Amino acid sequence: MQDVTSAATVSAGSGADWSGPAGNPTPADLLRRLRARSGMTAAGDPVTHVEQVTARAGTTAPWPDWVPEQLRAALAGRGVVAPWRHQTEAATLAYEGQHVVVATGTASGKSLAYQLPTLARLLTDPRATVLYLAPTKALAADQLRTVSELGLDDVRPACYDGDTPRAEREWIRRHSRFVLTNPDMVHHGMLPGHAGWSTFLRRLTYVIVDECHTYRGVFGSHVAHVLRRLRRQAARYGRSPVFVLASATSGDPAVAAERLTGLPVTAITQDHSPRGGLTFALWEPPLLPADPEPAMPGSALPGSGRPGSAVPGPAAPADDVPGAGTALVRRSALRETADLLTDTVAAGVRTLAFVRSRRGAEVVATTTRHALNEAVPGLGERVAAYRAGYLREDRRALERSLLTGELLGLASTNALELGVDLVGLDAVLICGYPGTRASLWQQAGRAGRSGQESLAVLVARDDPLDTYLVHHPEALFGQPVEATVLDPANPYVLGPQLCCAAVEAPLTEADLDLFGPGSAEAVEALVAGGALRKRPTGWYWRHSGRPEVDLRGTGGTPICVVESTTGRLLGTVDPASAHVTVHPGAVHLHQGASYVVDELDLEDGCALVHAEEPDWSTHARDVTSLSVVSVRSRLDAGPISLFLGEVDVTSQVVSYQRRRIATGEVLDTRPLDLPARELRTVAVWFTVSDPALVEAEVEPADVPGALHAAEHAAIGLLPLVATCDRWDIGGLSTALHPDTEKPTVFVYDGHPGGAGFAERAYRVAEAWLRATRDAIVECGCEAGCPSCVQSPKCGNGNNPLSKAAAVRVLDVVLSNLAKSRTCSP
Repeated sequence: MQDVTSAATVSAGSGADWSGPAGNPTPADLLRRLRARSGMTAAGDPVTHVEQVTARAGTTAPWPDWVPEQLRAALAGRGVVAPWRHQTEAATLAYEGQHVVVATGTASGKSLAYQLPTLARLLTDPRATVLYLAPTKALAADQLRTVSELGLDDVRPACYDGDTPRAEREWIRRHSRFVLTNPDMVHHGMLPGHAGWSTFLRRLTYVIVDECHTYRGVFGSHVAHVLRRLRRQAARYGRSPVFVLASATSGDPAVAAERLTGLPVTAITQDHSPRGGLTFALWEPPLLPADPEPAMPGSALPGSGRPGSAVPGPAAPADDVPGAGTALVRRSALRETADLLTDTVAAGVRTLAFVRSRRGAEVVATTTRHALNEAVPGLGERVAAYRAGYLREDRRALERSLLTGELLGLASTNALELGVDLVGLDAVLICGYPGTRASLWQQAGRAGRSGQESLAVLVARDDPLDTYLVHHPEALFGQPVEATVLDPANPYVLGPQLCCAAVEAPLTEADLDLFGPGSAEAVEALVAGGALRKRPTGWYWRHSGRPEVDLRGTGGTPICVVESTTGRLLGTVDPASAHVTVHPGAVHLHQGASYVVDELDLEDGCALVHAEEPDWSTHARDVTSLSVVSVRSRLDAGPISLFLGEVDVTSQVVSYQRRRIATGEVLDTRPLDLPARELRTVAVWFTVSDPALVEAEVEPADVPGALHAAEHAAIGLLPLVATCDRWDIGGLSTALHPDTEKPTVFVYDGHPGGAGFAERAYRVAEAWLRATRDAIVECGCEAGCPSCVQSPKCGNGNNPLSKAAAVRVLDVVLSNLAKSRTCSP
């Protein structure tokens, strides 16, 4: 969230002067330079579409009468002349005691909308306290800096998160009146120890939920119950705080905010802030000649990854390698982004490159530094990588360097999609579609602060969704952003959260209403399972320790990456991706340096590594099996049947390949002995009868390849219709599944209990599969490539695949679904 100076200000801030040839290039000039750079014209124009977003003037409003003069003076000292109209509308509603969500664009000043009522209350009521929740530590740290710089007496803001020294935590509990934290700390620290927070909770007046659109899927469902637990404990201390939520532009923000908080919420959606002009280009890297280009330092071969049939877990890392047998190879999106970042930094344009994976961010930064140092020795030092998993001091140093302008270019994961106020950025490069239009515009909006013009470039990765979007700009521009999907009734979320609540205080009948539908059934199941005990005064937790509940679905405590020779902690990785990224023998990148994993100890949560620069990269392979548990819904459409239900997925990483970086040659395949992981989740699947396949001229020998190709493409296109990241889902296909007894394609949520994505796919199956079919047909390759049906994460090495037969299968499915819709009453 941006600084309060996103309100009307005196100065335009820092950044490039988009003044044309006399100064730095205008966005249009810079885009022309990028398009015309050496070697591009021979390969064709990489830009498939340019969207011009026109500038907009802002509309201010008078300061509300209730804003104290001290606060006005402090804001004036930061350059704020007057608030925008939507800021005063939201702030006034909150000050009057209404729960409110302000859902406006990036850089629209949402932070001032919640700071006005909360700081005003703190200044006029010496007993009031405020709790601020952010999804990332960087965002909370940025807000702490903003509030502290206002210099307001007796507000005493403080960050309370995993990086806070224990010596400071007691002072914060006793004395801070504006506590900035995250849902994880509320869940793990504040609510279990609510007695120590009794003074703070007894005075709690406002709860700020920043960037609430990020609370979706399983994570959002957990956070919804954390907020209900917070409301429950505040009520026990006699308080009913006002909730003020801030969101990027999203579909139906009031409904999403109500589902998140369990309270009636008023939405402010009309954006009255000024907006600088934005030039938004869609960029498709060119196809390569027969001999692939040399690989980037520490990277894999050209090509970009997406999930395949064997990636059930969330947040699997991108694996930028084309599948086996690639006939046509498109230039890597990582390589393309690194070259574009090199060009913009060399032109003096401050640029942020968003990259899908941690490894990808490291590769882009390293490649850019090498290229810049070859051209201008030392210039590469002004480029860095930024991602989760870095130590606190490293993250803060990078944030300071970015703010001061010491860094000209930064390759970041979505850790900087929210957070630090990136004043002065002129261009944003987005390496791969981020999964939702909301995230796309959030990332693009990180440039062009203070009303200046800016450039955004979406660099398509070599997968079906990205390829589809760069050739169908109407799917991105002029479309409403997605609604936030979360399901607090998910039994895999609700049950554990009720256990947490019972530890904090015995559950009562009134609490079941607070936690919503399904709570009574969940409590009965917990009693039957021995977790809770029914007493006349409520339901009690039966065990001595607290239940282990992971809000983010990462599977437990992060795995520490430790250099074996020195004992130095390099960083952490999520446990859900540890089997793939830090298995024994894996190559691990950290701040441009390469390490090889010696040992992975899952029990102790530690991966031991040593520094090494091998000329090969590693790529894990796994096997997956799936069984149907139950069917929730079914649609019969002649020879086609569409299902929604529960499934059990078992996945195990069994080996990894070593591939030579320069050529992609497979050096060998080495076995791994890692435990299998089991997942009960929700899936959507369709079956096709054998006679229908024969009628569609799909030969029996082509059926496995046809279903396999359709599955890969369907996974890639699901984020087009559901608010999921492509790494949130997995799939499996088979010519004869034992549970369905027919040729079947499954796509499932990669979270225990499901996350709502399969349900969405079931509801809009025809539109989803139509886009899948179109993406395959419109791809220019002959036999299938990463842009349509290949998946670099495929456990079967992209074999078998039949592109033409996949189209015929999807034609059968779509024609019968259309007939079924026409015939339905």
